[in-house]
Amino acid sequence: MENFRAPFSTQEYARRLAKTRSAMDTAGLDAIVVTDPSNISWLTGYDGWSFYTHQAVLLGHEGEPVWWGRSMDRNGALRTVWMRDDNTVGYADHFVQSTTCHPMEDLAVQIIARGFETARVGVEMENYYYTARAHQVLTAQLPKAALVDATALVNWQRTVKSDEELGFMRKAAAISDKVILTAIDRAEPGLRKNELVADIYSAMITGVGDDWGDYPAIVPMLPSGSDAAAPHLTWNGETLQEGEGTFFEISGCYRRYHAPQCRTVFLGTPPDHIIDANAAILDGLAAGIEKARAGNRACDIANALGDVIEKAGLTRAARCGYPIGLSYPPDWGERTISLRPSDETVLEEGMTFHFMPGLWMDNWGLETTESIVIRDGAPEELCKVPRQLFVKD
Repeated sequence: MENFRAPFSTQEYARRLAKTRSAMDTAGLDAIVVTDPSNISWLTGYDGWSFYTHQAVLLGHEGEPVWWGRSMDRNGALRTVWMRDDNTVGYADHFVQSTTCHPMEDLAVQIIARGFETARVGVEMENYYYTARAHQVLTAQLPKAALVDATALVNWQRTVKSDEELGFMRKAAAISDKVILTAIDRAEPGLRKNELVADIYSAMITGVGDDWGDYPAIVPMLPSGSDAAAPHLTWNGETLQEGEGTFFEISGCYRRYHAPQCRTVFLGTPPDHIIDANAAILDGLAAGIEKARAGNRACDIANALGDVIEKAGLTRAARCGYPIGLSYPPDWGERTISLRPSDETVLEEGMTFHFMPGLWMDNWGLETTESIVIRDGAPEELCKVPRQLFVKD
C-alpha cells in the first residue's frame, strides 16, 4: 500500500528509479547497494536519524527497491517510504556495533535471497557510511558475486532537479533568508556566539509560515575577525567584537532539501582591504552568475570568477561551488560536479548549485554566496537577501 507520508508523488519516485536503472544498465550492473542516506531517501523517501548504524537500499532492474536497516528502524521505514511493507527488512539488534558479527552478514543473505548471489552488484566505495569493514564482510559473504565500485552513480542522477524538488528548495531558501536576516539583526558587540546561534537555530527550525524547518546537514559556521581565515569553525562562548567581521554560512532545510547562503556582517567601520575584497567578490559573483546558463560548463563559472579575483590582486585556490539539494550530515553537497577550472561538465536546465566564492586570507575572511538554479537564460537565484557586506556602526 502506498505510504502517503512519503514526501513526493509516486510518479516522481518512478522517474528516479528509471534514471538510476538506466545508469545501472550503462555500467553493466545487475543491482546496487545504496548506503548514502541522501541516496536512500532520494530513492525511497526514508527519513530518520539512523545513519550511525548500517543501512542500505537494494535496487535491481525489476520491482520496488528494498529498504534494509536495523530492526527498530524498520518502524521508521514503514512510516516514510513509498514501497510496500514487505519491501522493508530489519536485521537483528545483536549485529549492531558488535565485535563478533557484522550487519553485512545479514545484508548478504538478503542479496542472495533476491537472486543476486552471482550478480554484478554496485557498492558506493567512496562514501562516509560504507566502511572498509563493511566492504570486507560483504565481499567475504558473497564470494560468487562481483562487487563493483558504483560511487556516485545515484548522486549523478540527482543533479537535475524536478519541479517537485525545486519547490522544496524554494521553501528551504525562504528559511535561509529568515535565518541570515535574524543573524544580521542580532549581531552586536558583546553578544556571545552561542546565544547568537541559539537565535539562528530558533529561526531555522521554526521555519516560515507552515513550512517547518528541518535540521541542516551542516551546523552554522560563523567565525569572526582573524578566525574568519578558517572557513569551517563553528561557535564558542566568546563575544562579537567591535572592529571585526563575521561571516554566516548557513542553510535552511525543508524535508531534507537545502539552499545554502552566506553573508558577512562587519561591526564598526570596515578597513579598506575588506571593502576592496567585498567589491571583488560581488563583481566575481555577477560575472560567474552571467555564465551560469545551460550549455555552458562548470569551469566557465569558475573562470569568470577567477578573472575578477585575479584582477583585484587577490588569490583564491579553492573550488567555488558544488551541487546542492537533498542531504544528510555531514555535508549538504552532492559530491559530483565542482565549480572549478578543471571541471568541464556541461550545465543543464534544472541543475542547482551553491556558488560560493569565499575569501579566506591569513588573518581575515569574507563570504557572500548564492544558491542558483541553472536555466537556459539567467539562473534563478533561490535566496533573496541583498548581495552586500552588511555594516553595523
